[in-house]
Amino acid sequence: MRKVGALLAAGVLAGGLVALQDQADALENGVARTPPMGWNSWNTFGCNINETLIKQMADAIVGSGLRDLGYRYVVVDDCWFDPARDSAGNLRGNPSRFPSGMKALGDYLHAKGLKFGIYQVPVDKTCAQYFGGYPGATGSQGHEVQDARQFAAWGVDYLKYDWCSPGGTIDDQVRTFAKMRDALAATGRQIVYSINPNSIHAKTGPQRDWGDVANMWRTTEDITNKWDTGQTNGYPMGIQNIVNVTVPLASYARPGAFNDPDMMEVGRGGMTDTEMRSHFALWAVMASPLIAGNDLRSMDPATTAILKNQNLIAVNQDPLGLQARQISNDGTRRVLAKRLANGDVAVALFNQGGGTTTVGTTASAIGLQGGSFTLRDAWTNAVSGSTGAISASVPPHGTVVYRVSGGASPSATPTVTPTATPTVTPTATPTPGGQDGCTATYRLAGDWGSGFQGEVTVRNTGSAPLNGWTVKMTLSGGQTITNLWNGVNTGTGGTVTVGNAPYNGTVAGDGSVTFGFTADGSGSAAPTGMTCTSP
Repeated sequence: MRKVGALLAAGVLAGGLVALQDQADALENGVARTPPMGWNSWNTFGCNINETLIKQMADAIVGSGLRDLGYRYVVVDDCWFDPARDSAGNLRGNPSRFPSGMKALGDYLHAKGLKFGIYQVPVDKTCAQYFGGYPGATGSQGHEVQDARQFAAWGVDYLKYDWCSPGGTIDDQVRTFAKMRDALAATGRQIVYSINPNSIHAKTGPQRDWGDVANMWRTTEDITNKWDTGQTNGYPMGIQNIVNVTVPLASYARPGAFNDPDMMEVGRGGMTDTEMRSHFALWAVMASPLIAGNDLRSMDPATTAILKNQNLIAVNQDPLGLQARQISNDGTRRVLAKRLANGDVAVALFNQGGGTTTVGTTASAIGLQGGSFTLRDAWTNAVSGSTGAISASVPPHGTVVYRVSGGASPSATPTVTPTATPTVTPTATPTPGGQDGCTATYRLAGDWGSGFQGEVTVRNTGSAPLNGWTVKMTLSGGQTITNLWNGVNTGTGGTVTVGNAPYNGTVAGDGSVTFGFTADGSGSAAPTGMTCTSP
């Protein structure tokens, strides 16, 4: 959750970054088979909540038509509880803020066809309590089974569980979050389990696949209503910053388990309408939970149109539950593609730059074969035809989304190895090399002392498409690749050869693709002898 006071400077976990694991089995609790949709109180109201406000928001969800589009979870965030448990150790609602009690509130929401969400923490104090913004120490530490039973008795359908402590290793977090997972399961009630391991803590959200523990997990520090705050993964995070962290984690998403880039800021000011539309579109294609955070009682027409975009909601709620994979990214033009259950592919053409530019890809690059395709614009609903090119003129910070149909069935979902995003400011270190119509340019994306993250952009310097590419480079002594994505490598140290993955070998004229890697050793020395060749 957004911090109530000044953040503690959270350091890197002891022993360095934790290695990413292979995809674990999703939490099979029968819920969140598609990303949850709803509304949360924190972004707009913080601690200033009460029973009347929550009921008004529920009424607005119904009256605006949002409920019928899938927005069903109403999540009451921090500061809902009495600062002290009762004599039996039970949680209870703050009697002045929620005089009817929490069960009565849940009954009200259920009667309107909505679902009841609530907030708690696995440690002694909630974030508001930790920073002194709310009295007491009513966290679930030592009360996991008791609190889970209480939530079930109140009719809770969704639990947001926020770490709110600088202490604990990632293994400690896994064990602690698992206690509430198991306690919720033991109640017999189906409850969406949403966790945030990043609050007041080193950013462990992107360091593992949390799908064995929870239905959704935060990938970054808290969001704010700004486009770019300059943070890599620190407080507060803008939309662009969150996208940079969450895109590489695509392989973790599947039914019952989703990366959570935080509650939405649509309708809260601080950004242009174009940026708000991009925010929603990117959350939709990333299979992110669509949890609104604005005041639903006073939405302007632009906000209403964004939140009610049925084309994007359909993409987000597709039953395959896949997150869009990155097809290309040259620093300005970024292309993401999400395979859908009926064989269509949703393509996001994202302009990260400050001026209008053409962003494009091809049907073959997104896994479709054939010579005749239909493109439906998710914003305008306009339909156009194509023989394979997919492109649009996109305004600065804008995102055009096409639903592409036709051709043959898409190829298998690309296998991309995600990477932990170190909390450092990226430093560009261009090192170009090339021949035979392509160049390879290296960029240092992060260096945390004992390891680093590098990215190599392969650009087609000609007008005809490349049909495959190979990059050779020599790593400095002591550098050893530990993870590589968007390519296939031969060797991990010394001279390394990286070829295209099955899904990104075709590069349009003047187009590009990017592969990345993490490696042990210092990133102060860039790879040398870099060459790019194409058959």
